[in-house]
Amino acid sequence: MRVALHTKVRADRIPAYEAAHREVPAELTDAIRAAGATSWTIWRSGTDLFHLVDCADYGHLLAELEKLPVNVAWQARMAELLDVVHDYSEAGSEAGLPVVWELP
Repeated sequence: MRVALHTKVRADRIPAYEAAHREVPAELTDAIRAAGATSWTIWRSGTDLFHLVDCADYGHLLAELEKLPVNVAWQARMAELLDVVHDYSEAGSEAGLPVVWELP
């Protein structure tokens, strides 16, 4: 499945956010893959962040990561940089941004 997400970085924390993503811990990327993600891309437009996640099951992905110590530490780090954080309560089928259009 493909899930699009929207978060927001604090304007004064953009450089720190981008620096953090240049050094995502291998333990975290390994855990994300093990939880079923095949890709995760983040784009930034101003302070808006758009994520595109390809995974087997987004609910399962979040359940696997939610309490994992390396992810808990990463989310705490991100919470210092973001105005709108990734919402782990949206793990169901309605998670993410609604699809408006796809090229047929």
